Amino acid sequence: MALSKVALFGGSFDPVHLAHLSLARCALDQLGLDRLLWLPAGRPWQKLEAGDGRGLASPEHRRAMVALMIAGEPRFAVDDSELERDGASYTIDTVRARQAAHPQEQLFLLIGQDQYARLHTWREWQALLGLVTLAVAARADQPVCGSPEVQAVEHKKVVVQMPASPISSTRVREAASRGQDIRPMVGDAVAGYIALHRLYGAPGPRSEN
Repeated sequence: MALSKVALFGGSFDPVHLAHLSLARCALDQLGLDRLLWLPAGRPWQKLEAGDGRGLASPEHRRAMVALMIAGEPRFAVDDSELERDGASYTIDTVRARQAAHPQEQLFLLIGQDQYARLHTWREWQALLGLVTLAVAARADQPVCGSPEVQAVEHKKVVVQMPASPISSTRVREAASRGQDIRPMVGDAVAGYIALHRLYGAPGPRSEN
């Protein structure tokens, strides 16, 4: 019996945007996935160690925005495991828990080239490489290359080709704070949610007169 092919796609998603969605769709198609699980981070350890003083939107808001973004694709689902875990979020813990609960799955870890380049800074990264197949996003004309430390360790890797996009969570937050139309970057549903809850300094929704 063939293993079910499942990808884990983690991130702060602060907020989730259309480039995230594009990458996830490319992974579905190119890897032939049965499911792709979106994993909003509870307390991303890298941001904590970097002393990011901005602070994240609440877990409830970030999860709600992801749910709105992925509505309508039955192979997508939100996984709350990192939101429910106490302390910082470490990918190795999530992978081990998933494999223990679902041993019949072939696990892919969907990451960007920037994450691949610094994977050697992650907790127990050598163990992680032995548990998953890395699915690394390749933007147009961008090389896919791990750090020398990662390249020295045998691991499974596939490249996910995706179209170039200028969208980032930082750009969305900045545009929202200026009251600009962020729908082209996040879609109508997420833009409406950000306005309704006045996230990132966005003005509230306009009332109809």
